[in-house]
Amino acid sequence: MEHMNTAGWLVAAFAVLITGISKSGLGGALGGLAVPFLSLWISPRDAAAVMLPILIAMDMVGIRAWSGKADWRDLKVLIPGAIVGIVLGTLAFGVMSDRLVKGMIGLIAVGFTLDRLLRHRGQATTEQRPPRMFGWFSGIGAGFTSTLAHAGGPPVMIYLLSWRQPRETFVATTVFFFSVINLAKLPFYIALGLFSIDTLKMSAILLPLVPAGVWIGMRLLTRIPERPFYLFATAALGLSGVKLLWDGLMA
Repeated sequence: MEHMNTAGWLVAAFAVLITGISKSGLGGALGGLAVPFLSLWISPRDAAAVMLPILIAMDMVGIRAWSGKADWRDLKVLIPGAIVGIVLGTLAFGVMSDRLVKGMIGLIAVGFTLDRLLRHRGQATTEQRPPRMFGWFSGIGAGFTSTLAHAGGPPVMIYLLSWRQPRETFVATTVFFFSVINLAKLPFYIALGLFSIDTLKMSAILLPLVPAGVWIGMRLLTRIPERPFYLFATAALGLSGVKLLWDGLMA
């Protein structure tokens, strides 16, 4: 925390608000921006440790708000793969660079976004779910990148945006998915020794911003019509993909 100046705290506060808005209003597309922002002042490992308790707090607020609206058929496909991804991410943490992983996920997210915006104008054209294998691999990708940098939003969004569903179901499914995944990451983070007194103090200082971010995201969701919502969510996915691709190439 001694490395944090006023600008650092302002950026940290902005990152928490954007994460809350994204998780409760856009399916988590921009949630992966928090760790890179915080990494400008503290190490990526500490940034990941700071954000995990905050993400879990956001999940608890989101579960109450979105209770009964998630699609459990999708969750039953995504979550088992994500657990495998978490284990793989834990084994890779601190051993291999995540540059390649970020770059690949970013490239896939950007490609999917361009396809949706140019051919389908952001909205899926089918009501049929993708194959289970596609959902399973999406879950693995989400668990892996989420463990390394809390950047699991793009793989899940690629799966959920590939078929037409109500926006409330879309957001609620991502909220419940990451509620399970973030809790599952907790014992692995403890085993890796990522938490310290400083990271826990920083998490506690930023926690009061959680309700504000979630509230803003939910308010935005109620005010955006469904078609513009999916266009905006697709664009947000593309933005997160560009950021991951940039991190992979320039880190």
